[in-house]
Amino acid sequence: MSGREAAGLRADGGPVRIAVNGVAGHMGRTVVETAAERDDVAVAVGIDVETDAAVDAPVYGPEEAAAALSDHEPDAVVDFTVPEATLGLLSACEDAGVPLVIGTTGFDEAGLDRLRAASEAIPVLKATNFSRGIQAFLRALEPALAALPAYDVEVAETHHNRKRDAPSGTANTILEAITEHRDLEPVYGREGVQPRAEDEVGVLVSRLGDVRGEHEVRLGDNDEVLTIAHRAEDRAVFAAGALDAAGWLATQNPGWYTFGAVIDAT
Repeated sequence: MSGREAAGLRADGGPVRIAVNGVAGHMGRTVVETAAERDDVAVAVGIDVETDAAVDAPVYGPEEAAAALSDHEPDAVVDFTVPEATLGLLSACEDAGVPLVIGTTGFDEAGLDRLRAASEAIPVLKATNFSRGIQAFLRALEPALAALPAYDVEVAETHHNRKRDAPSGTANTILEAITEHRDLEPVYGREGVQPRAEDEVGVLVSRLGDVRGEHEVRLGDNDEVLTIAHRAEDRAVFAAGALDAAGWLATQNPGWYTFGAVIDAT
């Protein structure tokens, strides 16, 4: 599916205009590079503490976010930063009425409550992973759990050595899907004498090199193991999904949305 088919163009025929929060970061730069390869989206402005970031768009500091949105009137903001930076941008988005696509993970409950409150005023789409493959992964998980109700379940994830939160947001989403279907208690790693309990799901986390993202669920019993796994080869996978989400979200009413809704619509 092409970007044009996924995100669509503006009503006037032009590309959807995007603001990128954290434009100087690894994911921010990838979003800019990915957008440059498409004709349905364009980066209108960036926001970052590094205002001299080498991107082909004006860059404003976080304290100038309101001016950035007012001066350049983007159709949506794409955010891959840290929770503090995302939450610091919310008021500017609410005041400007600009939809917000959030790929940042690691929010506490208070932060999530603030995001949900913002969704009453603007469209907010939060996803722990913008890979279409991960969406397929999650949709394959439920029937596997239903078909193997007594099998042991283990979750493993690996990310690059700079990732701050553990387990990853995607791993937590996977865990939520598992525990919604089966009454299991997460156990994070094992050490010493620790026999496996029937009501647990094991969680293993690795931080290694420059791994973009690997997630795996294993179900084992009856002399067999079923593995559902996904590996991202490049950050552009997530950038492309976030841009698809931004193009879709720009046409929605205020509310709380998921990446699954984008997949279903495109």
